[in-house]
Amino acid sequence: MSTSTIQFGQLPALLLRAPDGAEATVTLYGAHVVSWKPAAAAGAAATERMFMSALSALDGSRAIRGGVPVIFPQFAERGEGMRHGFARTSTWRLLDSGEQDGAAFAVLGLNQGDLSPQVSNAWAYAFELALRVSVHGAELAMTFEVRNTGTHPFPFAAALHTYHRVDDVEAVRIDGVQAETLAITDKLDQVFEHIGGAIGFDNGADKLLLQQTGFTDAVVWNPGAADAAALADMEDEEYRNFVCIEPAALGPLTLEPGGVWTGTYRISPALA
Repeated sequence: MSTSTIQFGQLPALLLRAPDGAEATVTLYGAHVVSWKPAAAAGAAATERMFMSALSALDGSRAIRGGVPVIFPQFAERGEGMRHGFARTSTWRLLDSGEQDGAAFAVLGLNQGDLSPQVSNAWAYAFELALRVSVHGAELAMTFEVRNTGTHPFPFAAALHTYHRVDDVEAVRIDGVQAETLAITDKLDQVFEHIGGAIGFDNGADKLLLQQTGFTDAVVWNPGAADAAALADMEDEEYRNFVCIEPAALGPLTLEPGGVWTGTYRISPALA
């Protein structure tokens, strides 16, 4: 089976396993990718690519710290609703799973009927979300779809808040978000608008290519020492072991009744 049901902490989750050994784990809570291990060479151990905080709640009591939180319909405090929106703290449904072209995939869905009364009262629009996660070889691909199923237009922002695991954040180099190469020497929380092409990500050990469509912006974040120490769900030194490079559509965009918006994110090895 390319997809099996497991527990991740106290959360029901899906384990996607491609024929070549590549794996990803996605919790139903938040449709949250919490682990990604590319296929390893024969005899070699698989390497975890996603950062997860050792102090993250894994019982559904609060948002997961690490992996790939799904941000919708609001980014951070850019609006009057819940910080980063409700998608990352709602329980999604499995819509489809299987194997296609050598990749294991799963599609998870969320609509207004899945929301708690408190959240649905605050978000008065009919919608359907779908997140497709697929893994194969050294590639992780995600497609996020937003559909307006109601009779009124609604504004939204969206992002896939990816926590990339690194050995040393000071060794990270990022190309494609600004004119010069970006290095992280302290706390960084910056939005880069109008991303025109792929982002080059040198994590200090190897080089990856981050490709996005639909998402017009990118956000790069690392809390640095002081802010990490102030976070209850992050150990003080964990900031050294990740950088968030996330595809984003911060707009906010407006989706008309019957309209569909799609954003994709693909992580793969950079070509030599």
